[in-house]
Amino acid sequence: MQIAILLYDRFTALDAVGPYDVLSHLPGAEVVFVAERPGPVTNEVGGLSLVAGAALADVPTPDVVVVPGGPGQTAHMGDGPILRWLRAVDAHTTWTASVCSGSLLLAAAGLLTGRTATSHWLVREQLADHGAIPIADRYVFDGKYVTAAGVSAGLDMAFALAGRIAGDAVAQVIQLAHEYDPRPPYASGNPDTAPRAIADAVLARRSAIVS
Repeated sequence: MQIAILLYDRFTALDAVGPYDVLSHLPGAEVVFVAERPGPVTNEVGGLSLVAGAALADVPTPDVVVVPGGPGQTAHMGDGPILRWLRAVDAHTTWTASVCSGSLLLAAAGLLTGRTATSHWLVREQLADHGAIPIADRYVFDGKYVTAAGVSAGLDMAFALAGRIAGDAVAQVIQLAHEYDPRPPYASGNPDTAPRAIADAVLARRSAIVS
């Protein structure tokens, strides 16, 4: 089972690394980072690079695709190599997934038209501009498409997807091995529960988070 995780300049690291660290432990999984060209790809902060081991053309028929978000996503919303690749490989995937604003790339490719989906709360309503139906859930399954909300939600999505692929027991073993038992110190992880001043501070940094 080949799992392709897309990279592009100014992606959000946890969007890619979180699902990688979960899905790479599935039995028979072969995970490949893929980009327009092989080599290092730098995240939006600029201090971390992941190495794409393959170019888009080298991965024509993955079983699973995961599309991370990040402010660099905006540069690929037009009909360029990444959207063309997404359309082509989607014809072969068993699962097509995204984290954060990566769902906007799936939507722009026409893959989420008429489907329910989620994204980072800062851009979630933009899904409607591309024919998708926005939902404010942590992750959303609609057919073979699974989309996660912002950044950390990619971990929840990955465990849920692991369960769909390999069964609940396998997914729970991976969860326990990761000791994934989140207990955040603050109730600021959702715009509905965060203090107004905190939400305003995030809104002021919008362009650094998503575009």
